[in-house]
Amino acid sequence: MSYFWSFLAGLPIFVASVALFILMGLTFCDVLFRSLFNAPIEAATEVTRLLMAVIVFSVLPQVSVQKKHIAVDLCDGLFQFLRLERLRDSVLFLICGVLMVWPAWRVLVLAERARDYGDVTEYLGIPTFWVGWFIALTLGATALALLVHGLRTLLSRACEPDAGGTP
Repeated sequence: MSYFWSFLAGLPIFVASVALFILMGLTFCDVLFRSLFNAPIEAATEVTRLLMAVIVFSVLPQVSVQKKHIAVDLCDGLFQFLRLERLRDSVLFLICGVLMVWPAWRVLVLAERARDYGDVTEYLGIPTFWVGWFIALTLGATALALLVHGLRTLLSRACEPDAGGTP
């Protein structure tokens, strides 16, 4: 079962890596065709937009849970002094997890609207609701990951025998 969870945790990184590799190849070919043959790839901008969404949103759950996002630590000294770091982290994970549900819901509503209207991309005719569904799915996964991680952090702190002891 541990193999399944480690595979599941690494899957978003693999998806982002494949998307980045495709994006690099597309950019290389576009520059080459533009420079040598004066014939750029017309759908390059469209595919770049789609791949950038895949790259950014596929790693969002993992980046959020591992605290690899940009942070300003103005109050870290105070929390270290009071030994409330885990409580702060768990509360922030829970709040962010709850707040992440709203963007996931809104993106899903917008994706469904795009599906109802039949919106497709300009050159390749890719239905835009697919990207919306993907973004909503990853935002939902981020919300779930943040909530689970926050609860796990909070409960692991509560289960320790010396909750007020040294970290």
